[in-house]
Amino acid sequence: MAERVYGYNGVSPSAGKAGRKRYAMVIDLRRCTGCNACTATCKSAYDVPLGEWRISVMEAELGEFPNTRRYSLPKLCNQCDQPSCIRNCPTKATYKHPDGPILQRYNRCIGCRTCVVGCPYNARHFLPDNRRDKRNPRNVVDKCDFCIVRVTRGLAPLCVASCTGGAMVFGDLNDPDSEVARVYRDNKTFTLRPEMGNEPQIYYIGLNEHIADPEFAFHHRSEQLHERYNTFKLNSEVGGEMAGNIVDTDTGPAGWVRHMVRNWASFLKDAPHKFFRGLF
Repeated sequence: MAERVYGYNGVSPSAGKAGRKRYAMVIDLRRCTGCNACTATCKSAYDVPLGEWRISVMEAELGEFPNTRRYSLPKLCNQCDQPSCIRNCPTKATYKHPDGPILQRYNRCIGCRTCVVGCPYNARHFLPDNRRDKRNPRNVVDKCDFCIVRVTRGLAPLCVASCTGGAMVFGDLNDPDSEVARVYRDNKTFTLRPEMGNEPQIYYIGLNEHIADPEFAFHHRSEQLHERYNTFKLNSEVGGEMAGNIVDTDTGPAGWVRHMVRNWASFLKDAPHKFFRGLF
């Protein structure tokens, strides 16, 4: 069987291939303090709108008073070796870098959000028209790219550089002498949703099985956590009308239909003038 390739450049998975880099990240949750320094740094550097994240820190509270504990879980694009987002992108706007990261070609993106639906890690977001810097991409899908511009210059991704607890280790997993390979080799690691077959390249040490389950984490957030998430989502720069926003507690068929209609209305409004541009 022929090896599957991804994107317009036909890049295949790099796991275990000599001469190929395989950029990956190991996150030690025992060292994560939930300070959100990674989130703040990333949002500031990439002009990420309020209510959206390239990297976010999921929180859940387990146990019963007085024996309770709060768990923190940094989540970002898993830079999969077998990415479903690329398989679903109709214009090949999403593609795989030879060194592993999954990147976006903004000039080809038509904002259809197919990749958003195809991502099992909820790691993609839609950039609204209203951004601080008008030179930045608008009305397209965006995501974490492992700070590829910094990495190609020998620098660590911003989230790694800003982590106050030293919980994040980044590097070439194909290089047995790299720090990330050593940490991966010396510890038991876990990935999110391995059953999806995407082969994610974000590995966790000390991952709690409960917070790793999105539905469990959602239903076990405290009222304070719900309020914090909704403060960002509803009071955003664009008046709470950011496409893709779903209120944390807004579940059930009525809520889903309401947000689906809003998303489609936004897409149909922006699609005509981007359609031909996305094909060439």
